[in-house]
Amino acid sequence: MIKNILILCTGNSCRSIIAEALVNLHLSSKGIKAYSAGVNPSNKINQNAKKVLQEYGGWKDEYYSKDIKQIQNIDFELVITVCNNAKEVCPVFPKNTKVLHIGFEDPDGKEYSAFIDTYNQIKTKLLPSVSSCI
Repeated sequence: MIKNILILCTGNSCRSIIAEALVNLHLSSKGIKAYSAGVNPSNKINQNAKKVLQEYGGWKDEYYSKDIKQIQNIDFELVITVCNNAKEVCPVFPKNTKVLHIGFEDPDGKEYSAFIDTYNQIKTKLLPSVSSCI
């Protein structure tokens, strides 16, 4: 049985996309499928987020910036907010879905090295939390 998780952010252009890709890359063998969305989506992927995922082998063309309403019919086992704004406006999910906040600094507008740092932080902080919660 596949366990769906949602990574929720404000713009769904950097952090949540990187987290979605990392979960799918490293935890799919455990039956975990990640989705990402934004509470106010930018409708674009930050090119440095895409570049870091391409560099480390996690990019898939299926990743795109989307509104949470586009995936509202999916049953999620876990919702993770990765920014304070998403945490504050996170909707209520049916079935008492567990909601966890693991915040990361937004690399948008910064040098490429900030995206590598964000990638590494998500890998070392978020992935173990997903594994222990599901």
